[in-house]
Amino acid sequence: MKFDFHTHGKLAKAFDFSVEYYIQMANHALESGLDGLALTEHFNTKNFHEVYDKLDEHFPYQDGYYNILGLKVFPGMEVDIKEVGHILCIGDRSDIRSLRDDLEGYTEKEAFVPFARLLEFVSRYEMLVIGAHPFRPSTPLKDLHSALLIQLDAFDLNGKDLHTRGIEKNQEDVHSFALDLGKPVVGGSDTHHFKQFGAVYTELEKTCSTVKELKDVISNQEFTIEVANDLHERVSEAIRLKAIEKAKLELESVK
Repeated sequence: MKFDFHTHGKLAKAFDFSVEYYIQMANHALESGLDGLALTEHFNTKNFHEVYDKLDEHFPYQDGYYNILGLKVFPGMEVDIKEVGHILCIGDRSDIRSLRDDLEGYTEKEAFVPFARLLEFVSRYEMLVIGAHPFRPSTPLKDLHSALLIQLDAFDLNGKDLHTRGIEKNQEDVHSFALDLGKPVVGGSDTHHFKQFGAVYTELEKTCSTVKELKDVISNQEFTIEVANDLHERVSEAIRLKAIEKAKLELESVK
């Protein structure tokens, strides 16, 4: 099962969620060879609950995922923490909605949730919790206290960082960091634009339909990470097209 653990459903946080755009995303995810993904939209995106309201209106939810054109889409979100860093939380849709409600008072930059507090919230639910792009200069999760970091399930080998930091350099840094903490590493494209799908993904040895099954496969390290030979081309083209489409949407919004 080819799986992407870090994806977004919008071009940017300031925009509304578009079902039409997400269908386009799902189609391209399938075309890139993916079987499933985690939809880890930013927790402080515009109208967060609207994302799942619209998915509920248009697509069936079964076991622990949405079936979108045959693509398994697991609910999730990406959370900013006070100490600086991003955490991916993947779980049942009701748990993701509840966790978002827990974070209602923490959505502004000056009031992001402390890492320990987020871990306390997450412990109430059955969730897969992943440290996102630990070596990104703007959000260096690697610098946080190991007593907190070891409570995560895995760390993210991130498509954007593989592009900006270099494939070999980022792979070496992330794998060494995770090994020191005794944690696995999974692949996530961090895409906001469909062109980035397939840049990096996780090949699971088992087909998963629930977050518990995902957690078990990751915990047992029954997977490999695949980095596309054309990762740089995929990511740079996604960045180029994202900028064009964002500018177009921003222009339309002021008309």
